[in-house]
Amino acid sequence: MISQKIQIPHHGRTVNGTFYRPEGSQKFPVVIFSHGYNGCETDFSVSAEYFAQNGIGAVCYTFCGGSTRDRSGFPTTKMTLFTEKEDLCAVLDAIRERDCTDREHIFLFGASQGGMVSSLATEERAAHIEGLILLYPAFCIADDWNSRFPRPEDIPDTQELWGMTMGRVFFETIRGFDIREQIGTFPKKVLIMHGAKDEVVPLSYSQRAASGYPDARLEIFQKEGHGFSEYGDRRMEAMAMYFIHACMRKA
Repeated sequence: MISQKIQIPHHGRTVNGTFYRPEGSQKFPVVIFSHGYNGCETDFSVSAEYFAQNGIGAVCYTFCGGSTRDRSGFPTTKMTLFTEKEDLCAVLDAIRERDCTDREHIFLFGASQGGMVSSLATEERAAHIEGLILLYPAFCIADDWNSRFPRPEDIPDTQELWGMTMGRVFFETIRGFDIREQIGTFPKKVLIMHGAKDEVVPLSYSQRAASGYPDARLEIFQKEGHGFSEYGDRRMEAMAMYFIHACMRKA
């Protein structure tokens, strides 16, 4: 397994990440990992190494402005779901250009807010994505914030959450946003994994999403919350690996 630091400039900012690749010169499938709110690229480094050691390339990156540990210089107060979608699409385009990438087998993997962003990107870039893997996707984001700030004048200039400060633009861009109208057309396989004890994102959001996609499977982890245990993570990796191979066999 070989790891390589990468930088991807786009829209006047630069995404920083790491490309994990299997050894050898043959083309290989690639999984793009997108972290959750105030996470960073290292959140899924263990999983990325596992995939690379088993013949599947992986990319982990940090959303610009999506973390207090982001090195891009893009302010957290300018980050939105849609700037993060731009980041992900830029990573996807960069990975597609690499000679080692099997372009027919690129997968998106998103956790929490990164899961919602991955779902939105998949709707836009379905032709370039072979399968979608979601880990407790935060499809509740717009509903939660619009409920908290029901009128435009209720929106603050800044809002601190879990150690990171967001700006007004985050909330303004999700006014009137209904996730049920934005996802569900992706025609290929989708795997959703969600903890039954999740107290941040209700399981019902994943249940609704699973029923909305043409070819989706929901796996409920009975003893897990929002953020899995080490055992849950290893089980998640095994399920994701099986899912990827199933998609490739079908293709």
